[in-house]
Amino acid sequence: MAEGEQDKESKTEDPTSKRLQEARDKGQVATSREVGNALAIMAGTIAIVVMGAGVSSQLMTTMRGFIERPESFPMGTQETFSLLWATSAEIAFAVVPVLGLMLLVAIAAPVLQHGLLFSAEAIKPKWSKLSPATGLKRIFSVRGMVDLVKNLLKMAIVGTVAVMAVAPSLTGIDLWVGQGVEDILTTTMWLTMRLLVGVTAAMIMIAILDYGYQLWEHQKSMRMTKQEVRDEGKQQEGDPHIKSKIRALRVQRARRRMMAAVPEADVVVTNPTHFAVALKYDQERMAAPRVVAKGADQVAMRIREVAREHGVPLVENPPLARALFAGVELDQEIPEEHYRAVAQIISYVMKLKARAPATAGPR
Repeated sequence: MAEGEQDKESKTEDPTSKRLQEARDKGQVATSREVGNALAIMAGTIAIVVMGAGVSSQLMTTMRGFIERPESFPMGTQETFSLLWATSAEIAFAVVPVLGLMLLVAIAAPVLQHGLLFSAEAIKPKWSKLSPATGLKRIFSVRGMVDLVKNLLKMAIVGTVAVMAVAPSLTGIDLWVGQGVEDILTTTMWLTMRLLVGVTAAMIMIAILDYGYQLWEHQKSMRMTKQEVRDEGKQQEGDPHIKSKIRALRVQRARRRMMAAVPEADVVVTNPTHFAVALKYDQERMAAPRVVAKGADQVAMRIREVAREHGVPLVENPPLARALFAGVELDQEIPEEHYRAVAQIISYVMKLKARAPATAGPR
């Protein structure tokens, strides 16, 4: 099996939103030319139905002289040129609004399909497109064959609908010779509208089917392998090593802030060696004592060292130290179930602080 076929078979996963956005940035979106064709024809049909009477009247006025009095027109070179120029200008003035509306709708069709899109990648010149070999390969590719079949089917469908639309009205075409100019133009206008309505309906149906096919084809071409999905997930989440370093830096910064709060604590409850929890209580600003630092093992030892350096009392209470370490986060007030035990410790510490100056005085 060829390598390209193996690669296609391995792409079993639907494209991610990131993959689709990258493709859109490159100008790769699902676009159906049939949508533009159908909308242009529909716009022209609506314009003719709305403005048909006025356009028909103007054309009739312009062409009446050629039909009724052809012998009255001068045949000199200059006169003929002027006449043709004036006639062409009048016909163009009548037809241009319809053609202009069709052109604007055709230009707006891509915007209706996938919104506003500008991609420098899409307009970048590619010399490979100028290669005859590449062109032939594209023409005789599977996609080229599919496009050929689609065009043939479209021509067959539109042709059949057009014949079915006007065939019933052509049975009396031999009687047109005896009709007046107004009647001929009116009949022609009515047949044109009938034809356009039928062709428009067929083109809309073709556009819907083709747009669905283009969406399916685009989604299929954007499929990814399982490995590509995993790699993209890793890219979005970030490199695990970098994330680990960032996490370590955050822990270090949090630990520094925590250690800076230890000197301001009122007491440090210890295990005595495995856990240490620093508490602070301000009666005016706090409803209950708050945990300002906590740690286990090495961190606990560092908290005790900082507390000793700054004269913060250390109180051994293993059950309370373990409970506060496991159940209370940093900067959180202690829960009610620990009020009694902590209150006793805080009261003890306050008594020690109050007794310290009296003890130091006599010395």
